[in-house]
Amino acid sequence: MRFPKAIFSLPAWIEHHIPGPEQVFPEVEDRVKFAIKLSRLNVEHGTGGPFGAAVFDLQTKKLIAPGVNLVVPLNNSSAHAEVVAITIAQQVSGHYDLGSEWMPPCELSVSTEPCAMCFGAIIWSGIRQLACGARAADATRIGFDEGPKPLEWEQELEARSITVLQDICGEKASAVLHQYCRNGGVIYNSRKGIL
Repeated sequence: MRFPKAIFSLPAWIEHHIPGPEQVFPEVEDRVKFAIKLSRLNVEHGTGGPFGAAVFDLQTKKLIAPGVNLVVPLNNSSAHAEVVAITIAQQVSGHYDLGSEWMPPCELSVSTEPCAMCFGAIIWSGIRQLACGARAADATRIGFDEGPKPLEWEQELEARSITVLQDICGEKASAVLHQYCRNGGVIYNSRKGIL
């Protein structure tokens, strides 16, 4: 039996929105706005859920890898924007640990705070800073199940030397979630979150 190669492929439209290798995203707001832009374009193109993410080099402030939610088109419950961006960044860097000593510190910028799965992925990835747009409550408000994340999740990350920045351009990020809902986007919780 042959199995398909399980590597994430980004939608074709994304190539037209990736900055050149010299473009710098100097402020955290610039980096989160880029993740929000990816989430909005993903909704507009109908290529996945309303979530975007990007991994940035915190020394140069340049993009390492983009990510968008691909759960529905790939039939893959783990294809959240954060996991996609982290996976691509690890492939680009050639290493599973984005926090290894020879790597620059990396930031994961996300349009919405991470769910339970992405929370775990961030811990294991080596990311040193997480910058968030909308709150998880904004995602649950439109029907997404964010899973059983620790109540003090921010402190859990901080205890592992991962800086957490919240509420960056939150209204813009939340607007994408509502646009997705208004457009009839699929709320793809497994079994609707029922045990």
